[in-house]
Amino acid sequence: MQERYPGHVGDAQAPGSDPVVDAYKRHVDRTLLRQNLRRTVTERVENLIALQRLAAEARRAGQSRRSAS
Repeated sequence: MQERYPGHVGDAQAPGSDPVVDAYKRHVDRTLLRQNLRRTVTERVENLIALQRLAAEARRAGQSRRSAS
């Protein structure tokens, strides 16, 4: 007999799947994950560095704005 989870409706859920994981999957854009996995490790690291620079710039802008007030 298949174990039923709270909130389980009929056979809408695949056997052995985790309802919590299934709930999170709905909010993940897998096309972006696939796109990122097609990149080389070097490209991924370069993108991460660019993101870190953007975050640092945003942090500095916020601090500058707060100190000017």
